[in-house]
Parts: sequence; C-alpha cells; structure tokens
Amino acid sequence: MQGKVEICGVNTAKLKVLKSEESLELLRRTRDGDMQAREELIAGNLRLVLSVIQRFSGRGENVDDLFQVGCIGLIKAIDNFDITMDVRFSTYGVPMIIGEIRRYLRDNSVIRVSRSLRDTAYRVLQVKEAYQAEHQQEPTVDQVAEILGIKREEVVMALDAVVEPVSLFEPVYSDGGDSVCVMDQVRDPKNTDETWLEHIALGDAIAKLGARARRILALRFFQGKTQTEVSAEVGISQAQVSRLEKHALRQIRKEL
Repeated sequence: MQGKVEICGVNTAKLKVLKSEESLELLRRTRDGDMQAREELIAGNLRLVLSVIQRFSGRGENVDDLFQVGCIGLIKAIDNFDITMDVRFSTYGVPMIIGEIRRYLRDNSVIRVSRSLRDTAYRVLQVKEAYQAEHQQEPTVDQVAEILGIKREEVVMALDAVVEPVSLFEPVYSDGGDSVCVMDQVRDPKNTDETWLEHIALGDAIAKLGARARRILALRFFQGKTQTEVSAEVGISQAQVSRLEKHALRQIRKEL
C-alpha cells in the first residue's frame, strides 16, 4: 500500500510506527489504566493490521470491513498481552488479528453452515496441521476421524463446509483473449436452455388438452400402463383410448 491509501477514512501513509521500547512502555501504562496510552498503542499498531489484511486480499471482501475487524483483533491483543512474557507484541498480536479476521470470514461466509459444523471443521484443520508437523505428511480422512473420535463422513462434511465457494464467472484460463470461466467448463446436458424451452412448450400444449385426454396420457406415459389397463380405469373401450391418445399426440405435435 504505497502512497496515500485511505481505509476507513485513515490515510495509511501517515500511520505512526512504534519501536519495541515505545510499545512496551505504552503497554505498561495501559496496564496501569492509562487510556491515552492505550489509544496511542492502537494507533501505533494500525500498520500491523494493514500488513495482515493484505494476506486476505483477492477474496472480494470489503477492505474497510477487514480493517475494522483487524482493529478489533488488535485491541483484544493489547488487552490480553502479558508484558512479563519474553516476546515482542507483534509476535502475539498478528495471530490475534488473523484469528479475528478468520472468524469474521467464517461467520459471514456466502454459504451459511451450522456453528457445530464449523467448529468440527476447525478441529479437523487443527488435527491435520498438528499431524503434518509431527509426521511430515498429511493425514488421511480416516486418521483424522480416529484422532477426533468421529465418523469419517463427519470429517468430509466439515471440510466441505469451510471450502471457499467459487464463482461461476471466475476465470480459470486466459490466453491474451477472452477468458475461460468456471461456467464454461461445467455443463448439465439435461438442463440446457433448449430443454427448458421444450418442457415449457410441452407443458403449455398438454394444458390445452381436455381433462380426459390429459389423464389418458398421464396413465400411458407417466405410469406406463397399457391401453387395456387405461380403458378399465377410465371406463371406456380400448379403441376409444387409442383414438383419444392419437388425437392428443397430434394436438401436442401441432402446438410444438
């Protein structure tokens, strides 16, 4: 973010950067109840928030929203940081900011899933990360299920629940000309524009038939009954069924 970039009305080019000694002193004063020191500490670490939200760019989220959520994570980090710890504040603050933003993205996902399913998903991700760090390889679904003591299907469903949805208009390939989008590679041969139009036209044509003709066609072609069975059910002869059926089909073809 070079030059003047405003986020939430803040000129990011003019944000102050605190030194480690300054941050520690402000943290001590904050612990003593100095609210002015707390405000200075927040203002002096806004660049930390900016550096974190850049990791989440490209998701289509509003940058101002992410910045505000990141500031909440920063404030939580300030309020919970233990000054007796031998660690830089930024080392503690970055994971807190990331966690707050991830929680926001999770809770405001396009696809709404239950809280319990989301919690299971993040337990699964934690297990996978820990297993990979220890064994230098990714665990199988069955191994994760065994570690958590849940069914294999629950692991699969939980992971599917937190996968980022992909837009049908997202480009997957471009060769200097028109881009190829996801929707160009996904095709449903049964539900094309042509079949939709045919179904609509067929429905309109059938609707113009008489009630008895519609019933005969339903028994013959939807329930698969013979003309003899239809004649017995409708109460007319088989010859009449045959004649009415042929007439109805001619009318439908004429309408189409």
